[in-house]
Amino acid sequence: MKQTQLLKGVLDGCVLAILAKHESYGYEIMQALHRYGFESIVGGTLYPLLAKLEKQGDVTGTIKPSPDGPDRKYLTLTAQGAASLAEFRQQWAQIGAQVAAVMGDKQNE
Repeated sequence: MKQTQLLKGVLDGCVLAILAKHESYGYEIMQALHRYGFESIVGGTLYPLLAKLEKQGDVTGTIKPSPDGPDRKYLTLTAQGAASLAEFRQQWAQIGAQVAAVMGDKQNE
C-alpha cells in the first residue's frame, strides 16, 4: 500500500491540529508538516485540502499583508473545525489501538 493512500485519510486531521495551535498560511502549514516528517506533501496536495476545509467550514481565511511579498491568506480553526479535530482524535485513537492490537497479536500468526 502506498503511503499516499494512508495519508489521504489523516492529513485533514493533521492540518486541523496544526491550525489549532495558531493561525497559519499554506506554505507555513506545509513547512510544519515537513518538520513532522510528512516530506512528500506538496502544494498540489495541500492547497486543495485547505480549500476543502474552508468550504466545509472547518477553517476560515483572512487575507493579511506579508512583510516578504504578496498578501497571504491566514487560516484559523473555527468552532466546527475544533469539533472535527476532536472527532478525528477520537477516531485516530480507536483505529491506532486496533492496528496496534493486530500488529502485536502473536497468538494468531
